[in-house]
Amino acid sequence: MTSEREKMLAGQMYNALDPELVLARRRARDLCQALNATRDIQTDERAAILRDLIGIAGDGVWIEPPFYCDYGTNISLGRKVFFNFNCVVLDVAAVTIGDFCLFGPSVQIYTATHPLSAVERRGGLEYAKPIEIGSDVWVGGGAIICPGVKIGSGAVIGAGSVVTRDVPERVFAAGNPCRVIREVGP
Repeated sequence: MTSEREKMLAGQMYNALDPELVLARRRARDLCQALNATRDIQTDERAAILRDLIGIAGDGVWIEPPFYCDYGTNISLGRKVFFNFNCVVLDVAAVTIGDFCLFGPSVQIYTATHPLSAVERRGGLEYAKPIEIGSDVWVGGGAIICPGVKIGSGAVIGAGSVVTRDVPERVFAAGNPCRVIREVGP
């Protein structure tokens, strides 16, 4: 039998009120609260909280509080990833972020989604699509990255953009919906 967690991670419809998933989200919220209560950036306590919260975190990860996520365990961060204040990662599916990425304040990363049909939504089921962000990406403040999006290495996403589709490598993309504006250098 497939668990609701297994369905969730496979991108299938699942019940978010499953007790195992509720406990996992509660664990993440407790760890986010502990992280958000830390005052100093480089402490053993803070590093321990990040190790417990984030599935994979490379060296030099820096997350400015407040930070919020659904599970934390579905987040994979490369080296020297920086999240500025008030970022949210709904990591119902995998969120994979490469090395040397910068996220401005209030960036939102959403893997969670719901059926378009009202009848299906009433059933309480939801699903998710993974998000992949390459290395050396800069996402401007207030940007929203929607489910299933891939952002190529070296891309820059303008502040306030709503990224609804894939963004290629080494481009500046902005707007709502986000679209490629021009190429950028290496």
